[in-house]
Amino acid sequence: MGFAFSPFIIPVAVFVWLSVVAVSQAIGSVQKRRIQADERMAMLQRGMSPEQMAQVLQPQKDEEIPQLFHQQLVQQFAGTKDPLRSLASARRAGVVLISVGISLAVFGWLLSSILQVREVLIVSAAGLIPLAIGIGFFVDYSLQKRELARFGLEVAADLPPQDRRS
Repeated sequence: MGFAFSPFIIPVAVFVWLSVVAVSQAIGSVQKRRIQADERMAMLQRGMSPEQMAQVLQPQKDEEIPQLFHQQLVQQFAGTKDPLRSLASARRAGVVLISVGISLAVFGWLLSSILQVREVLIVSAAGLIPLAIGIGFFVDYSLQKRELARFGLEVAADLPPQDRRS
């Protein structure tokens, strides 16, 4: 079996790719700093004052856009979260993950019984992962619900949806 068909080819390729990306990013940042230093040296040789240099080297509008976008994202997600929305998200994620976990487990069990291949039960075991994560979401849901009740906010899961608004 050659190296091209080795099971380690994908991890090795990913490692090499990440190494190339990291090295090229480091080289690019060093190159950018060197060019900026050369620009400053040329400006000093021409007799520009530091104030004039700062005015010339200010970032252009297209360079400010990513910074402004980042600041807007931080401001958008830095605000307080609605606790009821967080509860609903935890409950929804729990239901979806538990459903996926049970479905994978049943699918793996049925496939194993149809094909009569014991190794296919790995699919059923893989279904335990989303099932456990979904149970974790339900535990988080109950803890959040208890915490909200401690602060005086009762979450009425028994009421129909039209009665929850009041």
